[in-house]
Amino acid sequence: MDRGPYKVLFSNDTTNILTCVSPYHKKGEPFREKMLEATVDETSGIGVDIHLLQPAHGWVPWWQSKVYSIQEHHNWWKEHFKVDPRNSVHSYLLKGGDVLGAFTTRCRERGLAPFISLRLNDAHHLSHVGTPNNTRGVHAICRFYAEHPEYRIDPKDGGRGVQNWAIPAVRAYKFALIQEICENYDIDGLELDFMRHPQFFRLAETTLSERIDIINGFVQKVRELLNRTTRSGQYRRLCARIPAFLSEYNALGIDLPSFVEAGVDMLNLSISYFTEQQTDLPTIRKMVPETMIYLEMTHCTMTGKRLTKGGGDNFTFRRTTDEQFYTTANLAYARGADGVSVFNFVYYREHGKPGRGPFNEPPFHILKHIGDPEWLACQPQHYFISARGYVSHHLPKKLEVGQTVSFTLDMAPLKGGWNVGGKLRIQVREPIHNSQWQSHFNGGELTASSNVSEPYPNLYLPGVGHSEELYAWTVPVNRLKDGVNTIDITMVKGNANEVVFLDLAVN
Repeated sequence: MDRGPYKVLFSNDTTNILTCVSPYHKKGEPFREKMLEATVDETSGIGVDIHLLQPAHGWVPWWQSKVYSIQEHHNWWKEHFKVDPRNSVHSYLLKGGDVLGAFTTRCRERGLAPFISLRLNDAHHLSHVGTPNNTRGVHAICRFYAEHPEYRIDPKDGGRGVQNWAIPAVRAYKFALIQEICENYDIDGLELDFMRHPQFFRLAETTLSERIDIINGFVQKVRELLNRTTRSGQYRRLCARIPAFLSEYNALGIDLPSFVEAGVDMLNLSISYFTEQQTDLPTIRKMVPETMIYLEMTHCTMTGKRLTKGGGDNFTFRRTTDEQFYTTANLAYARGADGVSVFNFVYYREHGKPGRGPFNEPPFHILKHIGDPEWLACQPQHYFISARGYVSHHLPKKLEVGQTVSFTLDMAPLKGGWNVGGKLRIQVREPIHNSQWQSHFNGGELTASSNVSEPYPNLYLPGVGHSEELYAWTVPVNRLKDGVNTIDITMVKGNANEVVFLDLAVN
């Protein structure tokens, strides 16, 4: 099958329209259709090929639905929670508006391929299902979910209160929503989002084989639906947003070869909330050599402390820089990716609790470059490994005197090879003061450097280390190699400290 012209995918979660301050939305303004159109307009003509719209959280239809109408939802909400639901998108729908209709029309007008991305098991706000007079999650908590606590993986745990996909009725509800989308809207493709959230089964009650059969069976039904509802001469793509790490697949019931054989055309490899360079993409490429593969990048490389009690967008976060986007994309192409995607890209804008700024407009200028492998291979490089918070695989690592932590860093050379060496840095939790650190790169000891400054101009200050939290070394050019590089960091002197970020700049 032709892999098609798609290089850059842009994901739009829709809820950002109201949660972010933007050129088309002032804080507190209600939803208007023009705002939705503006989210499409700002991605037109700048390198984006596919615009993926996520209609809220995948429980309450943000379209004119016969499966579960917005009027039925509001009637149930008032009965269940004893309070009127308030959501300006829902007001728009109640007046006859149609989020999906407006979206697909605008994409066609702007030359973008419209895809719908449906979250298969989103956990946002579900913990409030039993809260009296609750007003949170009007767009997330639906009647089907509330009336069937026995369908939940763990009814007692709000964070794991997502539904159990071993139950046929659970799958049937999601399929009914997908069927309605495919039958009624002019889309070029559909994405099944396994990342919101990646829990689908009670692992102690299902075997791996059973989980694989369930997921493949669902994928096959969706593939048949797409084929059945397509226009003459059209082929609708089926994309799956799945983890970028193979270790997470068994729990989800994903066996890549049979998953693809069941009907998946595109794999969107995700780390959920974060940009990450060190993934299993090279291995995945070898497992499914004919499948289109994309690596997802986001606005964030690391999260920090929570500023208030409770959940939600109340934590600090380190923004992804231009050079980090370019380096991540270049490495992805070098390891076999067909393209890249961006997720949560607009969340450079003001949103959430106070104290998380300063905020900026998203770096839309990078989108025209991340689909150009030739251009990317000529750009300054910025590799990193971070403490990614709730899905961390590498950091943080606490060290005491005499202890060593080792890292691997897959690197792809610039076009024509590297001509200069680089600067390696670590960022630690507490001020370094008089501590001493040692580093070996591919077995050779590095020379410490007093220059701990940011390697490139950086507009985004949140999460960036201060000079007293940083230690640096110079890396000779002859130490760099195409492929996996090894880095050993040893604490030689000082008080115990925690490494939270490591980066290597090669310009």
